[in-house]
Amino acid sequence: MKAAEIRKLSATELQEKIASETEALAKLKTTQVVSELSNTAQIKHKRKVVARLHTDLSRRQLENK
Repeated sequence: MKAAEIRKLSATELQEKIASETEALAKLKTTQVVSELSNTAQIKHKRKVVARLHTDLSRRQLENK
């Protein structure tokens, strides 16, 4: 997910996306522990997406103060 796509989301959509991406990251980590994950780079990608989402949410909160 690119930064431009993230900026287009509303605050509630952003929070929902954070929840879904965090859940997907947890499932990937569980899959890696239980069995062999075919593409381990997925974990790194999801972690970065979650960080981008959190960063944009924090930026919006600071702008609204």
